[in-house]
Amino acid sequence: MKPFWLLLKNLLYLLVVPGVIAGWLPLRVFERRPRWPATWGWAEWTGIGLALAGAAVFLHSVWVLARRGQGTPAFFDPPRKFTKRGPYRWVRNPMYCALFALVAGEALFFRSWHIAVYWVCLVCVLHLLVVLHEERELRFRHGAVYEDYKREVPRWLPRKPRPVLQTVPPFGPRG
Repeated sequence: MKPFWLLLKNLLYLLVVPGVIAGWLPLRVFERRPRWPATWGWAEWTGIGLALAGAAVFLHSVWVLARRGQGTPAFFDPPRKFTKRGPYRWVRNPMYCALFALVAGEALFFRSWHIAVYWVCLVCVLHLLVVLHEERELRFRHGAVYEDYKREVPRWLPRKPRPVLQTVPPFGPRG
């Protein structure tokens, strides 16, 4: 795939998906008049930190899928290669986790119960999407490789990657 076309598709994805899920929906539909906080306390600083961490993980995950997987995160244009690098070594769904962090950060920053309820709904809907559709699709496309990946890497809560086991030949050199 041509690098320019791949870059353009990923940029479009970045504008649409997190723009709608973490931007437009929580700030225009659920919290119609978000107010910038007059003073910043622990909730605002924690919210900013969560949102920045979520944005960084999301961008890095898209980069890994484009660079290593040669595709986009969009379900209609999935990566051509199975990807188990970067944040995908720590958790199977780093982009969804990043969206959860972004929306939770907004809820904390604006101290909004409306956005917090939206966050709960988002977590439930995306969990069902992953369990009922995405995992089945990945198992169909990648087979045993994906089954091994599922056993090694958790779905939602990041965990430090386990070291790769090196196999040794059962017998020494003959001679």
